[in-house]
Amino acid sequence: MDEYFAPIHTYQVCNVMSPSQNNWLRTGWIPREGARRIYIEVKFTLRDCNSMPGVLGTCKETFNLYYFESDRAVGSTIRENQFIKIDTIAADESFTGVDLGVRRLKLNKEVRGVGPLSRRGFYLAFQDIGACIALTSVRVYYKRCVGVSRNLAVFTDVVTGADSSSLVEVRGQCVDHAEERDTPKMYCSAEGEWLVPIGRCVCSAGFEEHRDSCVACEVGFYKPVAGDGLCGKCPQHSHSETRAAVSCPCDSNYYRAADDPPAAPCSRPPSAPVNPISSVNGTSVNLEWDRPLDTGGRSDLQYSVQCLRCSGESPCEDCASSPAVVRFIPRQTGLTEPWVTVLNLAAHSNYSFRIVSSNAVSHLSNEPLQFSVVNITTNQAAPSEVMAVRQENTSQNSVTLMWHEPDQPNGVILEYDIKYYEKDHEDQTYSTLKSKNTSALVSGLKPGTKYIFQVRARTSAGCGRFSQNVEIQTGKAVPLRYNTMTILWICMGLVSGLVAFMAIIICRKRHCGYSKAFQDSDEEKMHYQNGHVSFPDARFYIDPHTYEDPCQAVHEFAREIEASRIKIEKIIGSGEFGEVCYGRMRLPGKRDIPVALKTLKAGYTEKQKRDFLAEASIMAQFDHPNVIRLEGVVTQSKPVMIITEYMENGSLDSFLRRHDGQFTVIQLVGLLRGIAAGMTYLSDLGYIHRDLAARNILVNSNLVCKVSDFGLSRVLEDDPDAAYTTSGGKIPIRWTAPEAITYRKFSSSSDVWSYGVVMWEVMSYGERPYWNLTNRDVIKSVEEGYRLPAPMGCPAALHTLMLDCWQKDRNERPRFCQIVTVLDKLIRNPENLKSMDTLCSLNSPPLMERAAPDFSSCNSVDDWLDTIKMGRYKEHFAAGGYHTLGHVVSMNQGDIQRLGVTLMGHQKKIMSSVQLMRAQVLNKSVPSVHV
Repeated sequence: MDEYFAPIHTYQVCNVMSPSQNNWLRTGWIPREGARRIYIEVKFTLRDCNSMPGVLGTCKETFNLYYFESDRAVGSTIRENQFIKIDTIAADESFTGVDLGVRRLKLNKEVRGVGPLSRRGFYLAFQDIGACIALTSVRVYYKRCVGVSRNLAVFTDVVTGADSSSLVEVRGQCVDHAEERDTPKMYCSAEGEWLVPIGRCVCSAGFEEHRDSCVACEVGFYKPVAGDGLCGKCPQHSHSETRAAVSCPCDSNYYRAADDPPAAPCSRPPSAPVNPISSVNGTSVNLEWDRPLDTGGRSDLQYSVQCLRCSGESPCEDCASSPAVVRFIPRQTGLTEPWVTVLNLAAHSNYSFRIVSSNAVSHLSNEPLQFSVVNITTNQAAPSEVMAVRQENTSQNSVTLMWHEPDQPNGVILEYDIKYYEKDHEDQTYSTLKSKNTSALVSGLKPGTKYIFQVRARTSAGCGRFSQNVEIQTGKAVPLRYNTMTILWICMGLVSGLVAFMAIIICRKRHCGYSKAFQDSDEEKMHYQNGHVSFPDARFYIDPHTYEDPCQAVHEFAREIEASRIKIEKIIGSGEFGEVCYGRMRLPGKRDIPVALKTLKAGYTEKQKRDFLAEASIMAQFDHPNVIRLEGVVTQSKPVMIITEYMENGSLDSFLRRHDGQFTVIQLVGLLRGIAAGMTYLSDLGYIHRDLAARNILVNSNLVCKVSDFGLSRVLEDDPDAAYTTSGGKIPIRWTAPEAITYRKFSSSSDVWSYGVVMWEVMSYGERPYWNLTNRDVIKSVEEGYRLPAPMGCPAALHTLMLDCWQKDRNERPRFCQIVTVLDKLIRNPENLKSMDTLCSLNSPPLMERAAPDFSSCNSVDDWLDTIKMGRYKEHFAAGGYHTLGHVVSMNQGDIQRLGVTLMGHQKKIMSSVQLMRAQVLNKSVPSVHV
């Protein structure tokens, strides 16, 4: 009876009085049924030897458990020595005679595991060596992981592994209408528990996820690609007529462009532009119009203008057939703004202009394009430019010039103006001469001197434009004879000049480098020993690619972490080699910590694995609060992972765009200071980042910025055809220094250039550097001296620091340690950050003195444009009627756009120059500008 007076069956023995007991109890043959490890649960009671008098020396309180494997039942032929001992089992609690009297049995339970098993079945045996014992229950079982469905994949039942620490990999099977995104796998632990799933299935195109299955999209809905997304309602003016639709065809008379995504609504061609207005100015006309009333449901509206010349009763003909080439500013077709200027029309002629509107689906429609018509008559105008100016004769003091009449006289030519001056001395003085014919003799010139000549025609309507510059040198005069004293004085002058030149060079070398205004008084200490420079306590970065086996570098620098300690919770992005996940890491004796996991996708090559782990080898060498911290790697199991600290706010550029305008200037400077501190640490180690950009800076919950993404750190390929390509991707043109683009000269100085662009990104809250310029335009503009203007609200001191980072000579750029010093000074003295506009803070000099451009030497609009390196727009300004600097000073942003300046960077540069010139005029610093 048990403690509840219920009858129980037992096997028992109590031969405690006789010595040398050897009693065996054996089970029948038990089939293994696929189990590789079994568990034996034994319940028993045992009497305390002390409760039985006279049995000392013969009574025992333990028994032994054995097993024997065989492929079939063998009966009683097994000998004792063939059994393998599992364990000696003792009782946790024993009973006494008094316990029996009150019917209180103390039941013991012990569990033992055995494995690995390899035969088809086994026997169990119990050996008693002199105990008073009763077996009440023997339970034999094995463990398995029960089939589950995870991530749209079905995982079947599986028996656990043979070892207590082994994991069994199980590949999942996608449910119906689903497909593998990454191979779905799960691991079954020895305890019969499923570990974190890896990989996943996604619903196929036309199906969406619903309760661990994929169901078809309803009529009127669609799903274009396989993925996690839900079915979407058909876009406007489209439909689907069947279930499981992967696209929605357009309704009648509606279309989709070739590059429109499936989610785009169907659209149609626009109607004609409305309210066309013309403004005739001599032989040019400005055309303006309003957008069509119906844009067809698209935003990619464009215009083109067709020009027709009409005369008498004959039909109008295309302007392209006329002798003079009609010009359109900014262009004739592909106009995105509703205006155009047409030049080089014939005087006193009738013209008809058709203004056509179109969009990306206009060519798909069978209907003709809609247009508006403008008819105009040109006025009398000044003559066109004089052509083919050449020299006829040249002497010591005179030059004979000849030229052709303008292609478009636009009236009777009254006379020609000849302008001439000594080369490089136009800003000092020039002379003019008039001629009634197409030739002129210019006398009174200096011998052996280069002169510049220009010619223009004049009619009753006014003067035309000057011709192109013609450079002519007069004949040389007879050389004079010098005496000995003159030669001596010349030699002494040359020697004195050479000495002065060398002194200047030496002084410049001693004072070269970054401005002392940006440096602390304490200089970095260096030791000189045996002719070499050394730094105390120096430590240098080791490139993992220098190892014969790069995987060795991983094991040398990084910590290996068991996969069982990682729990993946969600996917937060994708990288070059695989997915980026959020998870938690469990370490012995510590609390779970959040981590970011970079995984290596399935099917990788050995080279991809080496490149993937090279980044971990790099990160493992860094230890700084402003550099991303590596927690460890998983290389002994799949998937291979790089584990880093988790940064809650993600990349800096996205973070700034999400919080546009929500921080103070001091907070932004604090972000920049952290980045500079991290780069100072890296540069001191001798590490060159090569891809420093806001997208590669991560931000945690405390707004601490940390440098990350070390994928471009590897050496560039030697193939000259891959000038802009590395094994990590293309060189980021907008962030890269000119010498790194042209010559692949990467250094800490090129990282400083990139840091200047990061400063600009931070102060503009994640705006794209150089806006919509192409990479080719960015390279060309930077080579021509163009630099990004100060973002809106950016203090002058910070923009000055950016400009110093963008010095063309890399030796003139500051070091990162100096940048940290400057930012620390600005944080300690925030009054230096109050000047919010570089152009409007001329009376309060910035932290570093930088001379503003002086336009006092500019005598014309062309001179001014050449000074700011915008000479390409001379014709635009002339066509727009801006002939004097007085007209230019009154311009605004809209005026610049109407001239046809389409590049945003060039618009800002011209507008900044206009504002600066306006400020100088108000300060009376440009007396030659007549307003």
